[in-house]
Amino acid sequence: MDNRFFPLVVVAVMLALGLTLTVADFRRAATMWRPLAVALICQAVVLPVLCLLTAEAFHLPPTMAVGLMLMAATPGGTTSSIMSHLFNGDLALNLTLTAINAVLSIAAIPAILPCR
Repeated sequence: MDNRFFPLVVVAVMLALGLTLTVADFRRAATMWRPLAVALICQAVVLPVLCLLTAEAFHLPPTMAVGLMLMAATPGGTTSSIMSHLFNGDLALNLTLTAINAVLSIAAIPAILPCR
């Protein structure tokens, strides 16, 4: 399959997932501050630290270490939303977390991957 159709597939999947949600789902997700805070701390602090320790422990080449850290700094996306939906997770909470992480990644990526 040609990769040029991949963006269309992502749009279709995200549209289908979004159509299953209501405004009430997002209101409920906004009241769940504790799981949201724990997930944000894990994704913004714990994951990059674990990736850095992994890169150091396995003496990864610089290009692989940077790739690993870049993956740690970027927010979750379509795959996490699909998995959340398939396993009856809280899709509204997942999308809220993804949106917050996308905004935080504006500062997180330069902080985790400083230019030399």
